[in-house]
Amino acid sequence: MSFSRRTLLKASAATAVLGGLGAPDVARAQSAEFTYKYANNLPDTHPLNVRAREMAAAIKAETNGKFDLQIFPNNQLGSDTDMLSQIRSGGVEFFTLSGLILSTLVPAASINGIGFAFPDYGTVWKAMDGDLGAHVRGEIKKAGLEVMDKIWDNGFRQTTSSSKPINGPDDFKGFKIRVPVSPLWTSMFKAFDAAPASINFAEVYSALQTKIVEGQENPLAIISTAKLYEVQKYCSLTNHMWDGFWFLANRRAWNALPEDVRTIVAKNINAAAVKEREDTAKLNANLQQELAGKGLTFNQPAVAPFRDKLRSAGFYAEWKGKYGDQAWDLLEKAVGKLS
Repeated sequence: MSFSRRTLLKASAATAVLGGLGAPDVARAQSAEFTYKYANNLPDTHPLNVRAREMAAAIKAETNGKFDLQIFPNNQLGSDTDMLSQIRSGGVEFFTLSGLILSTLVPAASINGIGFAFPDYGTVWKAMDGDLGAHVRGEIKKAGLEVMDKIWDNGFRQTTSSSKPINGPDDFKGFKIRVPVSPLWTSMFKAFDAAPASINFAEVYSALQTKIVEGQENPLAIISTAKLYEVQKYCSLTNHMWDGFWFLANRRAWNALPEDVRTIVAKNINAAAVKEREDTAKLNANLQQELAGKGLTFNQPAVAPFRDKLRSAGFYAEWKGKYGDQAWDLLEKAVGKLS
């Protein structure tokens, strides 16, 4: 399945006509033995939700209607912080969350976001489907949540600006950039002598429009779906961070499922994750041309100077200390020496 901006718009229109594919079907839910809610923060048209709907239908069919998964996209059930509380309390049974945000509860979960660590997708999947991912999942389970084996893709993050392209680390000096509410981002941009501001995603467009900040950073798919090209002029393909979503489950709800149902649910969620990875990579790759057509000016800076700056500023040494030798060694095993 290939995604484009046109596909996203078509899917949006179809969703509007159908009254929201993610909306719960009360009549249908009554016949299911288990009706579980799955919340996420992405638009209904994003590959994650497209694949989640396929996955929900497959699970329902394979369990003979016993398990009904209701999907609530686009922060319908609250902000990431709200939904993290709900997944822990059992208010929702499933939730996908960036490891970088999950790190408020599970510090090791943000390690995939270390600046300029991953050169390409091959290296990402080697690490996250391998020993590094296993280590992070172990830490998530210690925090009282269940987690599926495969992490979903959000993509490599790029830097946009209304004032200037980012050609090298010196261009970040004094640059007012919106970052998510997570210490790793703040730490990295401070190492570049930027002026990071932690702002929730819902407020990003207006913060850029009113020039509270000059720029922001996100994967191209999000820059497109959130229409940030309307309030930004430049997009620098920094690929400074890779971000993904862990598929989390409330432990009590997960353990309440019979083993055969658990097996079917996990198998379909993990299979959907692999398909979503392919979709998101293609979508991000195709979007550069479309966004250029909407007025964004692209440039591709060299990575080495950014890495050198982070090394000399003590960023890698600081975070190695925070994650501990074991986690850091697993990261470097996949990506090479950083600190």
